[in-house]
Amino acid sequence: MSHDILVYNRCLHCDHGEPNIQIIGFWSTNTLRALFNCSKARADVWNMMGRTLRSVSVPHFPYMDYIRRPDVKINSSVIARDTVDKRLITEFSEILNFTATINAEPDRVFGNEIDGRFTGMVEQLRREVSDFTTIIAPTPGRLKVMDFLRMYPADSIVVTSLKPTLMPAHLSLTRPFLGEVWLGILVGVVMWGITIWFMQRAWVWAAGGRVVTFSNALLYGWGALLQQPILDPSISVSGQMLVGWWLLFCLIMCTGFKSSLIAHLTVQSKTAPIDTFKDLVNQDNWRWGTEPWLYNSAVLEHFSKHPHPVVNQIHRGMEIMLVDKALEEVKRGGFSLLDFKYLIRVIVASRYTDSKGNTPFYISNYGTTIFAASGWGIRKGAPFHNLFRTLIHRLENGGIIGYWTEKVIHQRVKENRQAADLLPATADDTTAESRELPLGLNHLQGAFYVLFLGSFLAVLTLLTEILLFHRSRQL
Repeated sequence: MSHDILVYNRCLHCDHGEPNIQIIGFWSTNTLRALFNCSKARADVWNMMGRTLRSVSVPHFPYMDYIRRPDVKINSSVIARDTVDKRLITEFSEILNFTATINAEPDRVFGNEIDGRFTGMVEQLRREVSDFTTIIAPTPGRLKVMDFLRMYPADSIVVTSLKPTLMPAHLSLTRPFLGEVWLGILVGVVMWGITIWFMQRAWVWAAGGRVVTFSNALLYGWGALLQQPILDPSISVSGQMLVGWWLLFCLIMCTGFKSSLIAHLTVQSKTAPIDTFKDLVNQDNWRWGTEPWLYNSAVLEHFSKHPHPVVNQIHRGMEIMLVDKALEEVKRGGFSLLDFKYLIRVIVASRYTDSKGNTPFYISNYGTTIFAASGWGIRKGAPFHNLFRTLIHRLENGGIIGYWTEKVIHQRVKENRQAADLLPATADDTTAESRELPLGLNHLQGAFYVLFLGSFLAVLTLLTEILLFHRSRQL
């Protein structure tokens, strides 16, 4: 005995983009074939029937950027430029058959929870004024009123400063060793001179023989370091053993100094670059700042509530200014700009890089990632959430997201330079610093400073000796 059962499917977009019921057919209890014959239903799930989805956006290149329509006022539809989110919206709308309107958030605020109230794009999702947002990062407060769709890795905040400058040439003689090494050598010479003088005095007291003066012991230790030792001060086997080990120490130190000195003279050293927040706060009399649109909502919350003392110090000293003014401050020195990596790369490459690829700015190699990921915010209960997730996983697994990101950046830099009538920036390694140059007075000026300093100290010592001699004769 068989029974026919009417099988239907709840289609989310069949009724002109609105949900409705779709008849699949009759199912006979004698066969299961009709139950799984749902190809038409599956096709309709991927067809949103031209429904209009409203999106809200804050510009954050390379993910979203737009220009306002000349015929409309704020808080209305804008024209999206070529960005990653623009390409995603285009692909999604073609595959799922929907139309998307992109509206600008009037205050350019991503949105956050403040005293139980929400702001910016998050508030538009909560009130269902918009169906989804373009790039936004998830936070515990935002996730209370929206769903999150991971789209791409989070952009990191980098430090932009002046390029490392050449270190003073007159310090090239001391630069092969750090300060603590020079201090150790000085203490070692003095302590070794005292030790051998004391040991030889003890031997003279016990067995007699030639007396070793302290000045001879000290000068021998100094001369051995310069590979010009005076007469061996040792008069016993123990003294000779001490001298032997001292000569071995001098050989190691002189070899290390010579090899490092050659490198520092031929390739002049540069100041250390600022790559991390710790490097930034360790600079003397240094300032830093960021853009006003960036330092709000979740970013401001991250810096103000972070438990690490370095991040707290960054927050306390943060100055807010527009990017062009901030980069002018960077040019003057003593200032660094904190900004998103992709955005500052485009700005520097577009406006502050010549045709050979030279720029006065250094963008840190290490960025600080504040969020685990970035993506779109979806209003709660939106039926297209799973469809978007399926599509983005396919694009991400195929490497399309990363490819689009680099493509968009390259294209924007090209457009900006063409608009400013600049030649394309190209890498150039034939700088004056990399060419082979003979050593000149500029490289060896430290040696002459040492000579002048030694002569001055010798003259000063002579005057002191004469003064002490006359005073002793008067007494």
